Amino acid sequence: MRSHLLNDTTTEHYRRSVTEGVERVAAKVATTDRPFTGVAVDALSPRIEQIDLDRPLYDTTAVLDELEDVYLRDAIYFHHPRYLAHLNCPVVIPALLGEAVLSAVNSSLDTWDQSAGGTLIERKLIDWTARRIGLGPGADGVFTSGGTQSNLQALLLAREEAKTEDLAKLRVFASEAGHFSVQKSAKLLGLGPDAVVPVPVDHDKRLQTVALAHELERCVGAGLVPMAVVATAGTTDFGSIDPLPEIAELCAQYGVWMHVDAAYGCGLLASLKYRDRVDGIERADSVTVDYHKSFFQPVSSSAVLVRDAATLRHATYHAEYLNPRRTVTERIPNQVDKSLQTTRRFDALKLWMTLRVMGADGIGRLFDEVCDLAAEGWKLLAADPRFDVVVEPSLSTLVFRYVPAAVTDPAEIDRANLYARKALFASGDAVVAGTKVAGRHYLKFTLLNPETTTADITAVLDLIAGHAEQYLGESLDRAS
Repeated sequence: MRSHLLNDTTTEHYRRSVTEGVERVAAKVATTDRPFTGVAVDALSPRIEQIDLDRPLYDTTAVLDELEDVYLRDAIYFHHPRYLAHLNCPVVIPALLGEAVLSAVNSSLDTWDQSAGGTLIERKLIDWTARRIGLGPGADGVFTSGGTQSNLQALLLAREEAKTEDLAKLRVFASEAGHFSVQKSAKLLGLGPDAVVPVPVDHDKRLQTVALAHELERCVGAGLVPMAVVATAGTTDFGSIDPLPEIAELCAQYGVWMHVDAAYGCGLLASLKYRDRVDGIERADSVTVDYHKSFFQPVSSSAVLVRDAATLRHATYHAEYLNPRRTVTERIPNQVDKSLQTTRRFDALKLWMTLRVMGADGIGRLFDEVCDLAAEGWKLLAADPRFDVVVEPSLSTLVFRYVPAAVTDPAEIDRANLYARKALFASGDAVVAGTKVAGRHYLKFTLLNPETTTADITAVLDLIAGHAEQYLGESLDRAS
């Protein structure tokens, strides 16, 4: 079995195996004509259940043949232009090269003596991102597993900086359209059930600063402690961007930690056309960025950044066997001193390779393309009497629903839209997401693929309308 360990005697085995796997994936991507096969869970589950993991196949080709049957054939392919559902982007090739390198070398980014150059590359990318944001010379940060972890760490720092031992008094203010990880983080941090105060949004799904000011004043008046305001630069449902300069003013007035969840909107940091949409982000105390959303990186690739590097001490714990206190005075750069994780992949390498091959402008152009596409898609929806579209996009998300002329019952319209989404998914012709707006069911396009065209959007809208009309026709038949 030692022949399967990567070392100086097995490099040819490694080369052949990885090449064979890459060729399988390349062939699959080259021939995939729809984002999904439509396989049902009841059809796929038995194929996986019947595999006996205690009986190896002992052959790479045979294992790849099996993988074709249980995964590759029915995987949901984000690179396809009619995958329009969640915040999943197609990935750039330089990042895939980085993924291959980092998984083979297998550095762990917790301590210098496990990563060396990897530590310095990650730190360089954190500095680069902090400069793009405008956080100033004292900024720092660390790569994370994703936006949820980044938000958790940011709120941990905010909790400690609030300097109160009575956690029940702490309050976090976040938009009604903000990410669920704010509530989840509050629970994990031991805050009370009422800790997160939802702030109403306006017609464009942006946090209302007048309402935020009222809530902050009410909080202080009640003897409570404002811990943090979470502004969102790119909400999951609408891609809306909260008014960051005004929020920054309120945070300064009340002495509150300002966190910006830019997991989605961080692509604007590289934009050549729309960077001004996140003006004000430079005033944040902490920022979440997900490179694996709008920088076209493979999962996972995320970071949390802070204006004041000293605040990262709240995540520090010294273990004698790993990062003893003396390493601080010896100026040994252990990234575990900043991170909630210990063992951690060298995910930063993917972004490094991307920037060195494509440049930031290359990323920005791709993100600008999907923002432009969303603007065109909004025009199509606004002009189509079959659909009700919610807001004009700030990024690349469209929320809408099919509204038949002959049906007025909102519940029946809900059911028609739910049916259309399920039927479309089962067909595999396209994949779209769904959400609720004012209690009603809506559909959602998250446009992150520059290969998607307005013709794709039009075709998918026609498919949605067709499925909804089929449902309504069958519903009428059943009723009669």
